[in-house]
Amino acid sequence: MNVFMLFGGSGPLVILTSHGSIEHPELLEKLAVKGIAKFLAFRIPAALARTRYGAHFDIVAHDLAETDALRVLDFDGARALRLFGFDEMEGPFVHDPAMVAQLGLQIAS
Repeated sequence: MNVFMLFGGSGPLVILTSHGSIEHPELLEKLAVKGIAKFLAFRIPAALARTRYGAHFDIVAHDLAETDALRVLDFDGARALRLFGFDEMEGPFVHDPAMVAQLGLQIAS
C-alpha cells in the first residue's frame, strides 16, 4: 500500500492506493474523475501514516485491493500538514497533464 499527500487546486489531501506509482494511469483516471488532474504528490511511509492516524488509518485501509485502488485518508489539509514534515516524505512528484501534452511525453505506468 502506498500513501501520498497530494497538493492540488483545492488544497492538500492524503490518499491510500494499492498502485505502486502515483503516475499509474488507472489511479490518474480516478483522481481526474474526482477533479484532481494537476497536482504535486509526496509519498508518506505507510508505517508512519499508520502511526500518526492510528485506528482511522486501519478503518480506511481495510480491504484495500487492486479493485479499490484509491481511498482518501484525510480531506483536512491543515491537519495533514501538521501531521507530516516534508523531511519525512519523498518527492515531490509533479503531475501536470498540460505540460506532458505540450512536451509530447509519455506517462510511465
